[in-house]
Amino acid sequence: MTTVPVELGTRSYDIEIADGLLDRAMNVLAPFVTRERMVVVTDEAVAKRQLPRLKASVDAAGITIHPIVLPAGEGTKSWAQLEMLTDQLLQLGIERGDHVVALGGGVIGDLTGFAAAILKRGCGFVQIPTTLLAQVDSSVGGKTAINSRAGKNLVGAFHQPSLVLIDPSVLDTLPPRELRAGYAETVKYGLIDDADFFRWCETHGADVLAGERAAQIEAIERSVSAKARIVGEDETERSGRRALLNLGHTFGHALEAETGFSDALLHGEAVAAGIVLAFRYSAHKGLCSEDDAQRVSTHFEAAGLPHGLSSAGVRADGKRLGAHMMHDKKMEGGTLPFLLARGIGETFLARDVDLEDVAAFLNSAD
Repeated sequence: MTTVPVELGTRSYDIEIADGLLDRAMNVLAPFVTRERMVVVTDEAVAKRQLPRLKASVDAAGITIHPIVLPAGEGTKSWAQLEMLTDQLLQLGIERGDHVVALGGGVIGDLTGFAAAILKRGCGFVQIPTTLLAQVDSSVGGKTAINSRAGKNLVGAFHQPSLVLIDPSVLDTLPPRELRAGYAETVKYGLIDDADFFRWCETHGADVLAGERAAQIEAIERSVSAKARIVGEDETERSGRRALLNLGHTFGHALEAETGFSDALLHGEAVAAGIVLAFRYSAHKGLCSEDDAQRVSTHFEAAGLPHGLSSAGVRADGKRLGAHMMHDKKMEGGTLPFLLARGIGETFLARDVDLEDVAAFLNSAD
């Protein structure tokens, strides 16, 4: 088992990574179980595939498991489901010293974490991510949220988990499209500040997507180590360092909003297209080379991911997409910071981007 620490003083925690870890989960979950029971929040799809594995480990330890099963899909990150979840947790008598387990992808992790943040002014929770996207990104760092009519993740809180348990074997039952979507977030870490990791992705990305376990484990370990380091430096995005993790997200969230935050465009797919657009816009502004922008686009295309507007299924004009960006939670004083690039592994936060210029660029983008 590999342990990656997230160093946050009194809020520090470990990320435990091992193949088959779900089947022996109680080996690491025991310190977080109180009153001989475990409350697990999951969705309908994960309940069928992975909940029985966790339950077998919990049952063997003589612990009673209480599953709360929610609908699958981005629509679950809503006020209605948050209310339903918190009501059920209160009915189960969750106390501030208890830990709720989030077993699922980013939707379940975000929703459960937010419920834990606000329930009785904060109780504990543990992340057991079951998608590649959640394993390499959303389960780490304490960002929790739901979506609103105005946009994605606009209602939420920073609330760190007490433990993240990652078992790459759960990826064997993940639909290929979901695996590809998670891979987009993996590539992101190479593009932020680790050109060597991006070169690794160019060589081994196909192995990750083909289910080659050693490649998957290395991709996960390198991704969460990078995120743990950045989160440790800037937990709540005060210095701007953590904002680098949003590469591709400003463009991507606009694409998600245009497609109704639906399965028409998964979050990871939107991030892939958004990253390509960020590099193309950077090249358009003379910040990075056209070759670097094309290299990024080519890699995502080879991975079967969207690499622009048309491949993401978005036909909206730049003005409409710019209007979606106006609801971005990173807006400061009426200005929207953008993550742009001077090259592969050289992402930076630009605070002087003109949205009208972005809209004009999108009108000519493919």
